[in-house]
Amino acid sequence: MTELKTSLKKIWAKLAAIYGSSIILFMFLMLGFIAIICLAVFLFFNSAAPTSLTITAGDEGSVYQKNALKYKAILAKQGVKLNILASNGSIDNLSKLADKRINVDIGFVQSGVVGSIKTDKLMSLGSIAYQPMMIFYRGENKNLIADFAGERLNIGELGSGTHSLALNMLKENGILPGGSTKLIEKPSLNPVDDLLQDKIDAIFVMGDSVSTQLIKNLVKTPGINIFNFDQADGYTRRIKYLHKLVLPKGSIDLGKNIPVNDLNLVAPTVELIARDTLHPALSDLLLDAANEVHGSATLFVKSGEFPNLTTQEYRVSPDATRYYKSGKSFLYRDFPFWMASFINRMLVVLVPLLLILIPVIKLAPSIYRWKIQLSIYPFYRALLELEKDAFGTTNDVDKRQEIMNNLDQLEEKLSNIKIPAAFADMFYGLRGHINFVRTRLLAEQISDATE
Repeated sequence: MTELKTSLKKIWAKLAAIYGSSIILFMFLMLGFIAIICLAVFLFFNSAAPTSLTITAGDEGSVYQKNALKYKAILAKQGVKLNILASNGSIDNLSKLADKRINVDIGFVQSGVVGSIKTDKLMSLGSIAYQPMMIFYRGENKNLIADFAGERLNIGELGSGTHSLALNMLKENGILPGGSTKLIEKPSLNPVDDLLQDKIDAIFVMGDSVSTQLIKNLVKTPGINIFNFDQADGYTRRIKYLHKLVLPKGSIDLGKNIPVNDLNLVAPTVELIARDTLHPALSDLLLDAANEVHGSATLFVKSGEFPNLTTQEYRVSPDATRYYKSGKSFLYRDFPFWMASFINRMLVVLVPLLLILIPVIKLAPSIYRWKIQLSIYPFYRALLELEKDAFGTTNDVDKRQEIMNNLDQLEEKLSNIKIPAAFADMFYGLRGHINFVRTRLLAEQISDATE
């Protein structure tokens, strides 16, 4: 310990001899200031780094809820907890995301449900799936939705994407609320029985508001038909956010040949919507989960078709744009999530600070040199005055002697100031100039004495 102290003292003495103790202290203060800033900013970012997220999904057993559970399992592997918030569907999800009072970060939202909801603080991470509309009905085949006029239609619970799209499609066919057609908005515990028991004539269903098992039961129940959208192309022209899909013959059950013919369906897309306060560190992680959950081939999509940036109603997240163009950043490719997040936060703090502080550090020696010059300049000012007085007088011996004494005093004062070795040229330059004036004054005295 004693040897260490001795070594540090020697190092300090050498640095002080070269640069001066003042500049060394200045640099240490600067480094200490930088360290404090880095620590403060790092603590801020570290405290803000999320370890949990909340997603607003759908009802128990719905496609949204099942997908949320898959996301939860994937995120858990990276140490991020996903809390799942039940909802009534897309409109309810969007309303929750837009309401700052509700603690939610992301949600599944069907396209075409924005309405009057303010979305300026929301952003899209991309479209993740098609959400086909299916209409199950009993009785004779129907070719047009207009054929359902005057019947009892269960159009899904208020707040669901099913309800919103069903109203829009019915409106395009001249069927409006309050008319002869009875529009039922209450969810049914058993819509299959409702259809068979003549309680309703048709039910509109989508994956956001009903379970996949219910859809399978409806498809396989004798006496219940699936509506074929013969006008699918027309719907995609009239309702811009819809896409035409084809459900191939026998694709649901090959043994029973369900459906018996190719069925045309229409579908909006489902988007993963987030608040613009979503931490950037989680963007790649969520999109990785979306790729794993939605990237496989299904009845309606090819492998790798989702997720994608096909969105028209929301601004796209900059982090999502970068992900779709170039994939995950190298940190998240090569390091575990917690480590990549730590390094990323440090880079976010250090790079801007270095860009600011490097020029300041480079400027510090110039500032210090200017400070030393300020301590030397008063001596030059005094020397100039003495030189002016010395050679502005004629044969005044007493005056010259007074000036000579003042030069001695000036040199003595100069000897008492401390100048770092790095600035010795300024010190000795001034002393040389004092001697120059003294020598010249002595030469004048000798010249006057010989005359």
